Amino acid sequence: MAYDEGQAQMMRDDLADVDGITERNMFGGICFMLNGNMLCGVHKGGGMFRIGKPRYAAALEVPGAAPLSFTGRKMGGMVDASDLALNDDANRAALLALALTNARALPAK
Repeated sequence: MAYDEGQAQMMRDDLADVDGITERNMFGGICFMLNGNMLCGVHKGGGMFRIGKPRYAAALEVPGAAPLSFTGRKMGGMVDASDLALNDDANRAALLALALTNARALPAK
């Protein structure tokens, strides 16, 4: 398995009460979509959150968050979350809140 199923289940539990969530295999892991827009995901060694450029600085203040760069180039508006960030309820909740704010502002696909 390319990602930690326990971390994926934590995300599922966090998103259980959010309408419009679907799962999709992406980036060698699993992504959670809100109304068709990428919200967050879990990959080997951690996860990622699509928080949008306006919330980028705030996201990087969360312990365990760093710029996302799967290919060596930073992906604007997205942050990588270490195992530390995903396994800590407060850190994960902070990043998820930023990602939900971003996804809710986008038109449904």
